[in-house]
Formats: sequence, structure tokens, C-alpha cells
Amino acid sequence: MSKKLAIVGAGPVGLAAAAHALERGLDPIVLEAGSEAGHAIRQWPHVRMFSPWEYNIDKAAERLLTPTGWNAPDPTAYPTGGDLLAHYVTPLATRTALKDRIKTFSRVTAISRKGFDKVKSRGREAALFEIRYKNGKGPELLTADAIIDASGTWFSPNPAGSNGLPAVGEAAAAKRIAYAMPDVLGVERARYAGKTVAVLGAGHSAIGTLIDLVRLKDDAPETTVIWLLRGDSPQKAFGGGASDKLSARGELGAAFARLVVEGRLKVETSFDVTHVTERDGRLRIGAGSACCGRHVIVDELIVATGFRPDLGFLSELRLSLDPALDCPTALAPLIDPNEHSCGTVRPHGARELAHPERGFYIAGMKSYGRAPTFLMLTGYEQVRSIVADIAGDKEAAARVDLVLPETGVCSRAPAADACCGSPAVKPSLGPVACCG
Repeated sequence: MSKKLAIVGAGPVGLAAAAHALERGLDPIVLEAGSEAGHAIRQWPHVRMFSPWEYNIDKAAERLLTPTGWNAPDPTAYPTGGDLLAHYVTPLATRTALKDRIKTFSRVTAISRKGFDKVKSRGREAALFEIRYKNGKGPELLTADAIIDASGTWFSPNPAGSNGLPAVGEAAAAKRIAYAMPDVLGVERARYAGKTVAVLGAGHSAIGTLIDLVRLKDDAPETTVIWLLRGDSPQKAFGGGASDKLSARGELGAAFARLVVEGRLKVETSFDVTHVTERDGRLRIGAGSACCGRHVIVDELIVATGFRPDLGFLSELRLSLDPALDCPTALAPLIDPNEHSCGTVRPHGARELAHPERGFYIAGMKSYGRAPTFLMLTGYEQVRSIVADIAGDKEAAARVDLVLPETGVCSRAPAADACCGSPAVKPSLGPVACCG
């Protein structure tokens, strides 16, 4: 009987894992919390990715799609999130053998070993995994021989507070706060046009939103745009410009630099948000003490400070996580933003992503924990290696099948949040992302 592989998340990396599993003769089941595959991408269809199509299509997925009459997109074109859905994710999920493998409306709530809590050891590795999930019918349960968590980080954005915690009053002011990259020029235009809007963050998600808000100001002159920057150097957010090997990312940084120089937006540097207070229908965003620190008064706040993994439903598994990044311990030295900027991370797979809980892996954007830079092609290589390992092909699992493009101006200077955030999403999993 073939091994049953449970995959959490039907995004591009989760679907790629299922495609590789089918080729390996495994029995994959994909649990997706949303109503359709690519649920997270559906939150940023307006965002154009930094990486072209050639870096966004998994080989095993392509082999499933080709017999259906699917036409591959122009490999040199840069897709939006909507393009990624329409021309890749949706056909892959609905027109191939994967269509019978995906359970939508299935939010995973807990994973453990059948009959074993986190403490019990003897016989543990022989026990099946037990996955609990919920849908409209109520709690459900399934078992599996192995698990790949590719659930991403989009729905776990970092808060506004500079200490990693929500700013005081942030939750109470939630109706005037958005996270990541709202569609300020499209479906959410009315919310922001003619308003005073602050954007907190220095990664590409923040930059892309600031550029769009300045465009909105061109049509709605009463719009005021304020950039709240935790650091003291706006130049760090401009990136490598013409030297950036991902040209779309370099062009974004250069365009943003021009807007700052021209004074098209207000810049508040060294602004560590501590308090958010709603007063008379507006927000007072404070840095420092609640009474005497610096503050700005705005109508809306957009928090674009990156993402973090949701590890809550993994509490009964034995994980090995870096204490700073919440990523697999062996992966941390390759992606630590305190040491690396936006240079290429070498390909990696099952060895770096393994945990003490044998048969369990975290892949895709979530595998990077709180680190910001992620290329979707890296996620595809991760799951190719992991699935080979689960199938028992240790040679293929250890082999590197990917030669990554040079994705940036590499530096060992602290990167702060000057690189791609999760969409940026996140491989291009993310918007405005080298990433994704």
C-alpha cells in the first residue's frame, strides 16, 4: 500500500508537493483552509511579482498540466497574483489529477502522533500522524504516514509594535488598520482616496503600497501619504537599482527613490510604533511614551512589516526551530536577515528541513519563519527533495536539481526589512516579491 502524504495548504508549493507525490506513487491529500486553491494569493491579485514565469512553475506540476492542453505562459513575462491563479494555480488544481486530492474549506487545527503526546517516545516513529481539521460539518480527522506543512504565512502578519508585539491599542483600532498590501488603486480605493494614510515598513510590500498611494494622490489630491520607517536611513529601502539581478525589483526601488527625493510623500524615520489610539474617528500613532512621544494623526494605517509562521497547531510535534527566526535550525544560517541581504540562498531540501519528528516537514514560505526573502523556485526544490525522501529515494533527496538565478545585490550587512517580505507575499509567493 502506498504511503499517505498529507499536505497542508493548496498554494503553489503545496500543489507542487502533491504533483511530485503522485509521480512517486504516494497517496497525497491536500488540506486547504480556503474555498479554492491559492486562497492566500487571492488576497493580492493586483500585485505584480518580481520573478518571471520561468521561476514560478514547478516541473512536476508542468508535467501534469501539459496533457490537459494547458499553454505555458511566456517565461519572460512577470505575472500578477491574478495571473498566477488564472494561468497556473487554478488549472493545476481543477484540470489535473490533483482535483480529486484537494479538500477545500478544511482548516487544520492540530497535528499529533496517533496515541502519542509530545513527551512519549517509545514506538513514536512507527505511529501514524493524526490531523484534525474543521469545515462546515464540524471537526474532522484523518491519518497519514508523512506531512508537509506548506500553509504559508500570509494570514499571520507581523504587528505594528516595534518590539514584535501588537502596539498598545492596535487590536481596538483594527477597523482602521490593514496589513500587507491592500488594493489601494482598485477594490479598496474608496477607503484610502482623499485620506491621510500612513504605511509602516521598509520592505517591498511597503514600497509597492506607497507607490500606489502616490498614484492615488495624483487622482485624489487630498490624499496625504506618510511613510513610517523604523530605521534611520530611507536609502536602505531603495535596493540595488540597476544592479539588482531581478530587474523588476530594481525598477521598483528606483521609482520609489525618485518619489522620496521629489517630496511626494512625508517620511518619518526612527519611528518605533508603541501606541495606536482612535480619537474622533482618526488614529493617533505614537512612537515612545503615550503622552509625550512623537506621533502622527492619520485616517488609515497600513502595516507592512512582514509575516511570521503560525506554529500553534504544531504544538504536539517535536520541532527543531531556530530561536530567532522560527525556521528549521539547519536552514537558519542560510537565510538570517541579520547576516544576509537579498542575495541567493543556496538550494536546500529534506536534510535542512527535517525535524526530530520524523516524517514531518515545513516547506515553502513558512519554512523561512520570520526571514523575509523567499523565491518560489526554492520552494519547489524543497518539496521535490522532501517527497523523494518520504518515498525512500535518499539519493534523489540529497541531490540538488536546481540552479538558482542570482536574485539580488548580495551583502553581509544587516538587511533589516529591506528585502522582500512575504508578498509580497511571499516565491514568488508573494507580491511584489522576489519571493513569494
